[in-house]
Amino acid sequence: MRFVVVTSLALLAFAGAAAWVVEAEPDWYLRARYPLEYEHIVTAHARNYDLEPALLAAVVYTESRFQPDAVSPAGAVGLMQLLPETARGIALRTGGDRFVVSDLRDPEINVRYGAWYLDHLRDRYDGDLRLALAAYHAGQGNVDRWLRDGGGIAFPETRGYVDDVLRVKRVYERAYPDLLRHR
Repeated sequence: MRFVVVTSLALLAFAGAAAWVVEAEPDWYLRARYPLEYEHIVTAHARNYDLEPALLAAVVYTESRFQPDAVSPAGAVGLMQLLPETARGIALRTGGDRFVVSDLRDPEINVRYGAWYLDHLRDRYDGDLRLALAAYHAGQGNVDRWLRDGGGIAFPETRGYVDDVLRVKRVYERAYPDLLRHR
């Protein structure tokens, strides 16, 4: 029992220290630790879908660390780690009729689809960003079920994902205030 309490306290202390470190680190260090690539693509699609550029950058960082060729074990592809079937649906809804999976390795297409999808999820969940991010991570069906059951985000890894994206968003806001300003 003592080990569990000590471990829990250590984890809480670490989480608090991690939040403090982000606030205490100089901006140049944050820019080195949290690079911003494809900023013209990120900012353009954030503007197109009225998303905060720092949020979109945070999703890209959390999903792929800005690696356009990233592929997850589940088969999600590209900067924003979109599943091919999700991307195919986005392509059809946005006027595309010649989608191929290799399109997801193109940063411009991937971020455009990902921004559209995040905007769609935000609208679906009445502007609740936490639920939109949870659905981006765990799927709309899971979030709908959690809401129907009257609970919050049920998967610990999805809660962690949402918290990570929102933490990284704050980092990007601080590290790149001129590039990622929401207009």
